[in-house]
Amino acid sequence: MKRWILGVSALAVSIGAPAAFAEDHEDSVTLYRVFVGDHADAKVTAFDLDTPDNHWSFETTGQNKLFAVNDGAAIVAVQSDSDAVHFIDSGISLHSHGGHSDIDIDDPVAIEGALAGPRPFRIIDHDGKVAINFDKGGYAAIVDAHALSHGTLETSQLKQDRAHHGFAAPVGDFWVTSVATDTPVDGTRIGLRAVEADGTPTGDVATCTGIHGEAFSGAYLAAGCQEGVLTVTPGEDGPVFEMLTYPDDLPEGQTTGTLLGVKSMQAFLGNYGSDGLVVIDPAGEPHFSYIELPFRRVDFALDPADARFGYVLTEDGSLHQVDILGGSLTTSAKVTEPYSMDGHWNDPRPRIAMAGDEIVMSDPKAGVVRRIAKDGLRQVGVIDVGGMPYNIAVAGGSGMVHEGEHDHAHDHGDAQIAKGYFEDSQVAGRALSDWAGDWQSVYPYLQDRTLDPVMAHKAETGSMTAAEYKSYYETGYKTDVERITINGDTVTFYENGQPVAAEYASDGYEILTYPKGNRGVRFIFEKSEGDEAAPEFIQFSDHIIAPAKAYHFHLYWGDDRTALLEELENWPTYYPSSLNADEVVDEMLAH
Repeated sequence: MKRWILGVSALAVSIGAPAAFAEDHEDSVTLYRVFVGDHADAKVTAFDLDTPDNHWSFETTGQNKLFAVNDGAAIVAVQSDSDAVHFIDSGISLHSHGGHSDIDIDDPVAIEGALAGPRPFRIIDHDGKVAINFDKGGYAAIVDAHALSHGTLETSQLKQDRAHHGFAAPVGDFWVTSVATDTPVDGTRIGLRAVEADGTPTGDVATCTGIHGEAFSGAYLAAGCQEGVLTVTPGEDGPVFEMLTYPDDLPEGQTTGTLLGVKSMQAFLGNYGSDGLVVIDPAGEPHFSYIELPFRRVDFALDPADARFGYVLTEDGSLHQVDILGGSLTTSAKVTEPYSMDGHWNDPRPRIAMAGDEIVMSDPKAGVVRRIAKDGLRQVGVIDVGGMPYNIAVAGGSGMVHEGEHDHAHDHGDAQIAKGYFEDSQVAGRALSDWAGDWQSVYPYLQDRTLDPVMAHKAETGSMTAAEYKSYYETGYKTDVERITINGDTVTFYENGQPVAAEYASDGYEILTYPKGNRGVRFIFEKSEGDEAAPEFIQFSDHIIAPAKAYHFHLYWGDDRTALLEELENWPTYYPSSLNADEVVDEMLAH
């Protein structure tokens, strides 16, 4: 199978997520749960956004900075000044099944156990790991996100050379950690270095003077520096570092120190000084697009449901919509009284977070949380939480609710059609939107033995042993393309985290007859424009023969349409990237 040399911009790949399947069903539920840390009191208040009478309170050790991790399944309460970290099961978990999501709802509960250590601060949630930096301890605590979502606290430590205000993050099979010099007090932060899981260095320090702020987007980790923004991507021999130098047309004397990673496309939104923002395209030029703010920034957030937009609150009390692709401010509206940015960085000021079609904003002086509609930035509700609400996090979304035990026996289409027995008249053309979404290859799960239960299950009723089935699927699933995203007409292929993107148009379909007498349909799309390295043709096969949302698919690609139709042994297979390993196994066992 053809391998590609990758390395192109994917900034314009996707500007929004597909509409949730659950919203078209009468037994679906949309629920957002808001968690608020008080500025003065050692507590976290939680309430359901639409029914705030459903509320809970959790005692902690000190003032909390809150983070929703593992898709909101858990809330991490970091108490820097009290040397403590507490964890809360949000009571909401979402399980994606390709065409729809299931939602499990329960009361939020404190997770037994807490972390204690010298000044916990920055936190990174990525690739199933939650890394919490202990600035005065010289290490990062690594929390297993999957265990955390099941109410269990499992941790390890990644040692750093010296204590400093920094971070650690997983990148491919390695970690990267910030590095500081042995100077008094906090040290001088000078860059990033790749390390093994035990902290053993594997390379030189990549310069990033005064490194501060970090985020993930697509294949990229980015960090703010005095020189520019340092990006990190996985490579065959370890993390690959590249400095994106600030261009001459940006205002002088400013830097980026806070970064947010856009979902659904590779881009970052960062501050640039106190009264500017930059949109950063890590793969394509120009790398930086500057947005001037009318007043100093108080807080900003990205919209996970529509990657094109973010929102920024400025000190005059106005909320602004940020057009990521356009690099500009659009709608603006006054939402609270002014909050000056003079004074200490931790003075009580509003914080914002996204909750579906709304922005929720803490308003410390008023003692309330404000609900602001994205449409027109109108206030649509006020929730009195008392005290001085400060840091804020949101969990939730939309999904199907199943009574009793969750049933994975989804309807994947007519059983006879799925087995390959149908009439030509039943076949109809399909649009690329049937496969829209973010997809992961299942080949790594076969290699690491995650799929062993699936092979054993097949052997119980099939004609081969589990080992023989595994060998068969080793050939079938094999691929170097670990991830594929499809949005509109654009398909992006990722190999070792590096993207290749192109636009594709329908080239009809072909009905194939297999040696056993059953049949299948290949839905074919031809490249209309895009990267030279992208294949000329892609062909989908997913046991569905007419327009319908795919739950998984097999994909064939290359430059010869006819030759691809003859390929019957290698069929790289993709399931939604939102599924974890256990959920992929469940889906395969149910299929």
